Amino acid sequence: MSDVVDRRSGWTFLTNHARVLIAVAADPQTRLRDIAATIGITERATQGIVSDLEEAGYLERIRIGRRNRYQIDPSAELRHHTEAGIPVQALIDMFRHRDLGAGRAGDPG
Repeated sequence: MSDVVDRRSGWTFLTNHARVLIAVAADPQTRLRDIAATIGITERATQGIVSDLEEAGYLERIRIGRRNRYQIDPSAELRHHTEAGIPVQALIDMFRHRDLGAGRAGDPG
């Protein structure tokens, strides 16, 4: 029974795809290795997720010299039928406050 409880306690609300998208939104010039380290997945998994997001039209890779810059399509809609019509920008906006320092003394957020 302990193993079942341990597995269940490890679940989270966001998928790694959502986490990668949020990380890219926070820093469009971020490196895949930095995203991987932040999220706690491998660089190879991060690369696969970025490819998935690109193929689905959520982001575009723009090559600048030896680096990539990512551009998100904020109007792309979430994939699950229960979120039909909700733009990915709504998801990004839910987490943007963390990157802007909300919650500090004097901040309204």
